[in-house]
Amino acid sequence: MSVISIILVVVVAFFAGMEGILDEFQFHQPLVACTLIGLVTGDLGPCIMLGGSLQLIALGWANIGAAVAPDAALASVASSIILVLGGQGTKGVSSAIALAIPLAVAGLFLTMVVRTLAVPIIHFMDRAADRGDFKTIDLWQIIAICMQGLRIAIPAGALLFIPASAVKGVLEAMPAWLTDGMAIGGSMVVAVGYAMVINMMSSRETWPFFALGFVIATVTNFTLIAIGAIGASLALIYLDLSKKGSSSNGGGGNTGDPLDDVLNDY
Repeated sequence: MSVISIILVVVVAFFAGMEGILDEFQFHQPLVACTLIGLVTGDLGPCIMLGGSLQLIALGWANIGAAVAPDAALASVASSIILVLGGQGTKGVSSAIALAIPLAVAGLFLTMVVRTLAVPIIHFMDRAADRGDFKTIDLWQIIAICMQGLRIAIPAGALLFIPASAVKGVLEAMPAWLTDGMAIGGSMVVAVGYAMVINMMSSRETWPFFALGFVIATVTNFTLIAIGAIGASLALIYLDLSKKGSSSNGGGGNTGDPLDDVLNDY
């Protein structure tokens, strides 16, 4: 990997770490992070496949109460780097997915460290607020956000110093039963992640659309634009039917389904 690629990977990792908190440009989303790393390393295709698979898993991750979701940014960046250094192309995507899950859990430790270090910063900002020193408040705000970026950039930089031949050697030295097991496990994790998404979104009104989507996806002659047009048409039909149903019922009211209530009030 060239020096320019290494610098760009660290930059992508830094922005992915910051976006894990800011949620402004979604650089921390697996599909975006993996694609950007594939773009700067010249290994775009396999990284997009990896990002798409990880995105299905990460859709089911959410911060609920005091529970913090696994670190999607670290999982995306680290697994992409391992995929690129391994040099196995699309064949290494399954192994990278399997490695991404423990990396995401390990990222929670780094998140805990950074948030612990951020606690004194809050007190510094409070004292600056008492003095009316807005420049100091802005400075500490920037420092705190940069800490989040370094949370991903430092591990990414450390991974880049591992020789590609060593990573490739380790991956190739894995026995077939282990690589096959990781491939099967990686595929199952994707299915579990998507099942979690369906569990959150499913309702009596949306099940027909899920079924139609799975059937249409099996028709390989359709392009993505054609599938998108079909999806948009179904959405418009649903909105029209919802309005008619709402008017016949007198409008408003709680049907027990959040999505249906939103559509009724649309």
